[in-house]
Amino acid sequence: MLSLLLILAVGLHGEIPADAQLMDTDILAQEEIHEQGFSETVVHWLQSRGLDPRIIVMIISMLPIIELRGAIPFAIWVFRMPWQEAVLLSIIGNMIPIPFLLLFLDWFFMLISKVPLGARFTNWIFARTRRKGKAIQRYEAIGLVSFVGIPLPGTGGWTGSLASRIFGISFWRSMLYIFLGVLVASAIVTPLSLMGLLVVH
Repeated sequence: MLSLLLILAVGLHGEIPADAQLMDTDILAQEEIHEQGFSETVVHWLQSRGLDPRIIVMIISMLPIIELRGAIPFAIWVFRMPWQEAVLLSIIGNMIPIPFLLLFLDWFFMLISKVPLGARFTNWIFARTRRKGKAIQRYEAIGLVSFVGIPLPGTGGWTGSLASRIFGISFWRSMLYIFLGVLVASAIVTPLSLMGLLVVH
Protein backbone atom coordinates (compact mmCIF):
# COMPACT_ATOMS: atom_id res chain seq x y z
CA MET A 1 0.00 0.00 0.00
CA LEU A 2 2.84 2.41 0.82
CA SER A 3 4.19 2.11 -2.71
CA LEU A 4 0.76 3.00 -4.13
CA LEU A 5 0.55 6.09 -1.93
CA LEU A 6 4.08 7.18 -2.84
CA ILE A 7 3.11 6.93 -6.51
CA LEU A 8 0.13 9.19 -5.77
CA ALA A 9 2.48 11.60 -4.00
CA VAL A 10 4.64 11.74 -7.11
CA GLY A 11 1.59 12.50 -9.23
CA LEU A 12 0.50 15.44 -7.07
CA HIS A 13 3.91 16.94 -6.35
CA GLY A 14 5.65 16.17 -9.63
CA GLU A 15 8.43 14.43 -7.69
CA ILE A 16 8.85 12.41 -4.55
CA PRO A 17 8.92 14.88 -1.64
CA ALA A 18 12.34 15.42 -0.09
CA ASP A 19 11.32 13.96 3.26
CA ALA A 20 9.89 10.88 1.53
CA GLN A 21 13.26 10.36 -0.14
CA LEU A 22 14.98 10.52 3.24
CA MET A 23 12.55 8.16 4.97
CA ASP A 24 13.49 4.53 4.89
CA THR A 25 10.70 2.28 3.59
CA ASP A 26 11.06 0.04 6.63
CA ILE A 27 10.38 2.99 8.93
CA LEU A 28 7.24 3.87 6.98
CA ALA A 29 6.07 0.28 7.18
CA GLN A 30 6.70 0.16 10.92
CA GLU A 31 4.71 3.37 11.41
CA GLU A 32 1.83 1.95 9.41
CA ILE A 33 1.84 -1.27 11.44
CA HIS A 34 1.88 0.77 14.66
CA GLU A 35 -1.07 2.86 13.44
CA GLN A 36 -3.07 -0.23 12.51
CA GLY A 37 -2.40 -1.79 15.92
CA PHE A 38 -3.48 1.41 17.66
CA SER A 39 -6.64 1.55 15.52
CA GLU A 40 -7.57 -2.02 16.38
CA THR A 41 -7.00 -1.42 20.10
CA VAL A 42 -9.25 1.66 20.09
CA VAL A 43 -11.99 -0.06 18.10
CA HIS A 44 -12.00 -3.13 20.36
CA TRP A 45 -12.19 -0.91 23.46
CA LEU A 46 -15.11 1.08 22.03
CA GLN A 47 -16.90 -2.13 21.00
CA SER A 48 -16.52 -3.48 24.53
CA ARG A 49 -18.48 -0.43 25.73
CA GLY A 50 -21.41 -1.45 23.54
CA LEU A 51 -21.37 1.63 21.32
CA ASP A 52 -23.23 1.69 18.02
CA PRO A 53 -20.88 0.99 15.07
CA ARG A 54 -21.79 4.34 13.50
CA ILE A 55 -20.71 6.17 16.63
CA ILE A 56 -17.49 4.13 16.76
CA VAL A 57 -16.65 5.04 13.15
CA MET A 58 -17.18 8.73 13.86
CA ILE A 59 -15.12 8.59 17.05
CA ILE A 60 -12.11 6.83 15.51
CA SER A 61 -12.15 9.15 12.51
CA MET A 62 -11.87 12.08 14.95
CA LEU A 63 -8.71 10.69 16.56
CA PRO A 64 -5.15 11.63 15.56
CA ILE A 65 -3.15 8.89 13.85
CA ILE A 66 -6.33 6.98 12.87
CA GLU A 67 -8.54 9.64 11.24
CA LEU A 68 -10.48 8.82 8.09
CA ARG A 69 -7.83 6.56 6.61
CA GLY A 70 -8.30 4.12 9.51
CA ALA A 71 -12.03 4.60 9.98
CA ILE A 72 -13.15 3.70 6.45
CA PRO A 73 -11.48 0.25 6.32
CA PHE A 74 -12.90 -0.61 9.74
CA ALA A 75 -16.38 0.54 8.75
CA ILE A 76 -16.33 -1.50 5.55
CA TRP A 77 -14.56 -4.66 6.69
CA VAL A 78 -15.36 -4.96 10.40
CA PHE A 79 -18.80 -3.36 10.59
CA ARG A 80 -19.85 -4.33 7.04
CA MET A 81 -21.21 -0.87 6.33
CA PRO A 82 -22.06 0.24 2.79
CA TRP A 83 -19.11 2.26 1.53
CA GLN A 84 -21.27 5.37 1.07
CA GLU A 85 -22.23 5.36 4.76
CA ALA A 86 -18.66 4.60 5.83
CA VAL A 87 -17.31 7.54 3.82
CA LEU A 88 -19.95 10.00 5.03
CA LEU A 89 -19.49 9.13 8.71
CA SER A 90 -15.70 9.19 8.41
CA ILE A 91 -15.63 12.58 6.68
CA ILE A 92 -17.93 14.10 9.31
CA GLY A 93 -15.90 12.61 12.14
CA ASN A 94 -12.57 13.66 10.63
CA MET A 95 -13.72 17.27 10.29
CA ILE A 96 -15.29 17.67 13.76
CA PRO A 97 -12.04 18.46 15.63
CA ILE A 98 -10.52 20.63 12.88
CA PRO A 99 -12.06 24.04 13.78
CA PHE A 100 -11.13 23.53 17.44
CA LEU A 101 -7.58 22.60 16.48
CA LEU A 102 -7.25 25.68 14.28
CA LEU A 103 -8.61 27.93 17.03
CA PHE A 104 -6.82 26.54 20.06
CA LEU A 105 -3.55 24.93 18.91
CA ASP A 106 -1.59 28.15 19.39
CA TRP A 107 -2.96 28.55 22.91
CA PHE A 108 -2.24 24.89 23.74
CA PHE A 109 1.39 24.99 22.63
CA MET A 110 1.93 28.33 24.34
CA LEU A 111 0.56 26.81 27.56
CA ILE A 112 2.67 23.65 27.54
CA SER A 113 5.79 25.57 26.46
CA LYS A 114 5.88 27.11 29.94
CA VAL A 115 7.41 23.88 31.24
CA PRO A 116 10.71 22.46 29.90
CA LEU A 117 9.27 19.13 28.75
CA GLY A 118 6.40 20.88 26.97
CA ALA A 119 8.81 23.33 25.35
CA ARG A 120 10.94 20.47 24.01
CA PHE A 121 7.86 18.70 22.66
CA THR A 122 6.62 21.92 21.03
CA ASN A 123 9.98 22.56 19.36
CA TRP A 124 10.10 18.96 18.12
CA ILE A 125 6.58 18.87 16.67
CA PHE A 126 6.98 22.29 15.04
CA ALA A 127 10.31 21.31 13.46
CA ARG A 128 8.87 17.99 12.27
CA THR A 129 5.80 19.67 10.77
CA ARG A 130 7.89 22.35 9.03
CA ARG A 131 10.08 19.61 7.55
CA LYS A 132 7.10 17.60 6.32
CA GLY A 133 5.13 20.65 5.20
CA LYS A 134 7.55 22.32 2.80
CA ALA A 135 5.01 21.90 -0.01
CA ILE A 136 2.47 23.81 2.09
CA GLN A 137 4.85 26.71 2.52
CA ARG A 138 5.55 26.78 -1.20
CA TYR A 139 2.13 26.08 -2.73
CA GLU A 140 -0.29 26.76 0.17
CA ALA A 141 -3.63 25.47 -1.21
CA ILE A 142 -2.35 22.57 -3.31
CA GLY A 143 0.30 21.81 -0.71
CA LEU A 144 -2.12 21.63 2.23
CA VAL A 145 -4.75 19.68 0.27
CA SER A 146 -2.21 17.07 -0.83
CA PHE A 147 -0.58 16.98 2.62
CA VAL A 148 -3.91 16.11 4.23
CA GLY A 149 -5.19 14.03 1.33
CA ILE A 150 -2.36 11.55 0.76
CA PRO A 151 -2.73 9.11 3.67
CA LEU A 152 0.90 8.52 4.57
CA PRO A 153 2.19 8.24 8.16
CA GLY A 154 2.47 11.67 9.76
CA THR A 155 -0.08 13.38 7.52
CA GLY A 156 -3.81 14.06 7.89
CA GLY A 157 -6.21 16.63 9.29
CA TRP A 158 -4.53 16.97 12.68
CA THR A 159 -1.05 17.53 11.30
CA GLY A 160 -2.51 19.66 8.51
CA SER A 161 -4.16 21.91 11.10
CA LEU A 162 -0.84 22.39 12.87
CA ALA A 163 0.92 23.08 9.57
CA SER A 164 -1.67 25.66 8.57
CA ARG A 165 -1.07 27.52 11.84
CA ILE A 166 2.71 27.33 11.48
CA PHE A 167 2.60 28.71 7.92
CA GLY A 168 0.05 31.41 8.73
CA ILE A 169 -2.90 30.25 6.61
CA SER A 170 -6.16 31.90 7.68
CA PHE A 171 -8.86 29.97 9.52
CA TRP A 172 -11.43 29.73 6.72
CA ARG A 173 -8.90 28.93 4.03
CA SER A 174 -7.45 26.26 6.29
CA MET A 175 -10.91 24.79 6.84
CA LEU A 176 -11.53 24.67 3.09
CA TYR A 177 -8.14 23.17 2.18
CA ILE A 178 -8.30 20.57 4.95
CA PHE A 179 -11.86 19.62 3.97
CA LEU A 180 -10.76 19.17 0.36
CA GLY A 181 -7.82 17.10 1.59
CA VAL A 182 -10.15 14.89 3.61
CA LEU A 183 -12.25 14.37 0.47
CA VAL A 184 -9.11 13.40 -1.46
CA ALA A 185 -8.15 10.97 1.30
CA SER A 186 -11.60 9.36 1.17
CA ALA A 187 -11.29 9.03 -2.61
CA ILE A 188 -7.98 7.19 -2.14
CA VAL A 189 -8.80 5.03 0.88
CA THR A 190 -12.30 3.91 -0.19
CA PRO A 191 -11.39 2.13 -3.45
CA LEU A 192 -8.31 0.60 -1.81
CA SER A 193 -10.56 -0.74 0.95
CA LEU A 194 -13.13 -2.06 -1.50
CA MET A 195 -10.39 -3.79 -3.53
CA GLY A 196 -9.12 -5.47 -0.40
CA LEU A 197 -5.81 -3.59 -0.26
CA LEU A 198 -6.69 -2.09 3.10
CA VAL A 199 -8.14 -5.10 4.87
CA VAL A 200 -8.49 -5.01 8.63
CA HIS A 201 -7.76 -8.39 10.16
